[in-house]
Amino acid sequence: MKIEPARESDYAYLLERDRHLLEPLIRPKIRANEIYMLRDGDGTNIGWLRYGYFWDNTPFMNMIWIDEAYRKQGAGKRAALFWESKMKKQGHKLLMTSTLANEEAQHFYRKLGYKDAGCLLLENEPLEILLTKAI
Repeated sequence: MKIEPARESDYAYLLERDRHLLEPLIRPKIRANEIYMLRDGDGTNIGWLRYGYFWDNTPFMNMIWIDEAYRKQGAGKRAALFWESKMKKQGHKLLMTSTLANEEAQHFYRKLGYKDAGCLLLENEPLEILLTKAI
């Protein structure tokens, strides 16, 4: 698996699959190198990692997505560790992410060393768990 910054040619793939990112934000996130593409050995897209900044200064992993056929093979863990390494090299000491209380991802993040840091309760939505990790 190869992990590299998204490029303009990844736009259509992201537009079709990333249901949580507004279309006008895709290209700016690509240009800002805030999306990393996961590719198999043939260069086929198999997923992505997208992030931003909480309080404009703390890296916040918004999403890791692995296409169904490639799940449970370690791609998500490799992507998260890759991103953590990049953020550490940039001088960051704290990372954040979140997941819904009804999603299995909370266990994935905890196995990677993320700690529960609080929650957000929006009307008619499951509890959003905020997690942090010191690096």
